[in-house]
Amino acid sequence: MKFHPRRTIRALLLPLAAGLALTALPAQTASAASTLTNGGFESDGTGTGTPTGWSEYGDTGASYTESGGHSGSYRLTQYAASAYKVETYQYLSGLTDGTYTLTAWVRSSGGQNAAYIALKNCGSAEQRTDLPISSTGWIRIVTPINVTNSQCTISINSDANAGNWINVDDLTFTSGTTGTSIHGADISSLAKSEAKGGVYRTSSGSTGDALSILKSYGMNYARLKVWVNPADGFNDKAHVLAMAKRVKAQGMKLLVDFHYSDTWADPGAQTKPAAWTGHAYSQLKTDVYHHTYDVLNALKAQGTTADMVQIGNEINAGILWAEGSTDNWSQLAGLLNSGYDAAKAVSSSTVVALHLAKGGDKAGTEWWFDKAVASGVKFDAIGLSYYGYWHGPLSDFQTTLDDAAARYGKPVFVAETAYPFTLAQDDSLENQIDTTSELVSGYPATVAGQTKWMNDVASIVEAVPNGRGLGVFSWEATWTAVSGNGWDPTDATSGNGWENQALFGYDDKALASMTWFSHR
Repeated sequence: MKFHPRRTIRALLLPLAAGLALTALPAQTASAASTLTNGGFESDGTGTGTPTGWSEYGDTGASYTESGGHSGSYRLTQYAASAYKVETYQYLSGLTDGTYTLTAWVRSSGGQNAAYIALKNCGSAEQRTDLPISSTGWIRIVTPINVTNSQCTISINSDANAGNWINVDDLTFTSGTTGTSIHGADISSLAKSEAKGGVYRTSSGSTGDALSILKSYGMNYARLKVWVNPADGFNDKAHVLAMAKRVKAQGMKLLVDFHYSDTWADPGAQTKPAAWTGHAYSQLKTDVYHHTYDVLNALKAQGTTADMVQIGNEINAGILWAEGSTDNWSQLAGLLNSGYDAAKAVSSSTVVALHLAKGGDKAGTEWWFDKAVASGVKFDAIGLSYYGYWHGPLSDFQTTLDDAAARYGKPVFVAETAYPFTLAQDDSLENQIDTTSELVSGYPATVAGQTKWMNDVASIVEAVPNGRGLGVFSWEATWTAVSGNGWDPTDATSGNGWENQALFGYDDKALASMTWFSHR
């Protein structure tokens, strides 16, 4: 992510109101079976109120089969012209105890009080996955469960307002489990915020340590950018070392994000550090190695070894322009491998990731990594930035993520995502996202909308096949509006413009959206 005052406007549909309340429906019994029956809703044709193998509860007229399936001819739809609550469910018995995963393909208009798939009455705690909002492209979601009583109920639920709808299709119930290991946030702004008087509070208003507050909600991984010699003196080696001690003291893991610049590096700017200006390619390879090794070895020496490293930040067009641009893959590969080799020389167990800002661009991601692989670039994981208001719909994000994991056989994660909890601003700089036309359809600029966005992105990462979805980092969760802590390291008067996407509110209190850290 690069921060600057020029806003990108993407006109999207006005959002629907989205709620998060979940309504408990009573357990039901039906004909028992040890395998899922009619998971594709193909047995009955269109307009069937109670599909073969399924039962209904509540406003049963709001649940029926319809033509237009994800793969076959039909799907399950829940819809009514007036407010409704309905559950479509199937009871399984005779199961061998163990872990199982329900997979479903879904679409949703959004706007419901609750719309989710659940596994319940399985002998362990009920598990739910909310349906991401997608009115066109189908999205695959998963829900894992530990069956301990030889039975389980599969439940499809809507607690909906008039006109809301969901589509569900192609359900499977198979052995195995899912989950994500990274529930992280980029907190690169925190040290400067605190130095300039920034305060962080618990939801009840008590002043506290931002990291401790984030940890209390389930954050387990911190991302810190490092610049070579920034004008404001922050986000340099010394500050990364100091913050790393605090991160590790909270029991969190650490991702170090090398920009190889004195300022923001992103798809539109990969400016060499001033100290490296005029260096030829061969010298730049040495510069990358020494800088990477120096920072990571210092972290190791103080007992805070980096768990993951990014060699570059949003490197769509390469690093260290012009020598390391994608116009010269041989040189770009040499520079990236120099960083990889330095990281592994410090700690062979540190995961080395490459990071693109192409979260919804399958073709662009393939082009880049095909070139990287052909050029011999070494990497352990793939990180993608995905901002829904810039990078396309959630269905394109899923396609890109799944393809990258399968095509390159590597784990994938969201290196950056975020969403506004308000369209208002808390300082003089216009926010990057500050109009309803910029929002993602169905996700309002509210705390509930922000929470749902983070959870739905995490659900899509969780659904990456073969356990290759590592998790998600919320970008700049602590970047609240504090005088002097603006986006430009060369200008102390520059404003923020991102404060409406932080996870602390304008009263400095922890927002309820931090609950996304407890996502599976």
